[in-house]
Amino acid sequence: MRAAAGGGGGGRIAVPALEPSPTVLLLVDYVNPLDFPGAEALAPAAVAAARATAALRRRLHAAGTQVVYANDNYGVWRSDFHALWQRCRGMPGPPGELARALVPRKSDFTILKPRHSAFYETPLDLLLRQLRCRRLILAGLAADSCVLASAMDAYLRGYAVWAPADCVASESEQARDQALDLMKRVLKADIRPSRR
Repeated sequence: MRAAAGGGGGGRIAVPALEPSPTVLLLVDYVNPLDFPGAEALAPAAVAAARATAALRRRLHAAGTQVVYANDNYGVWRSDFHALWQRCRGMPGPPGELARALVPRKSDFTILKPRHSAFYETPLDLLLRQLRCRRLILAGLAADSCVLASAMDAYLRGYAVWAPADCVASESEQARDQALDLMKRVLKADIRPSRR
């Protein structure tokens, strides 16, 4: 980017136009080494959700919907999303299955987040506004943690939210269902499955 004409460096920054995407698919923490307490319980549901998300993504891609990955940086401030994906892709078992199911495309955007919500201290809201997004499709891990926190922040910012029940996972079905019910009741989110 270059600064627009103006004296003393006080000019506006020229922002390149992005192709509008009224709906955006937000993939939360799918690139994941699953090396935390409770990951063993989460893994089977996470892989099933990733497969459902991959099928949804293919349909959305055909419609021109933009994809944004929002991933933990695991406290490493110099971390790189693509290096993390490469690492996970080569891992055996569920971490590798997740990464291989949702291979980033060149057209995708990636954001590293420091906390649960994909909005907290990230440029996500600015990116979505540049994309002229009005509706977020939330998919990822875990439904009762990072997905829920991101859904709350999306709702507060005026985005319509669809969190397909088959595209999110938690350590238990009960935890997932309770989170989805809260999203539906409080955040007015659509929680119908991706195949409806």
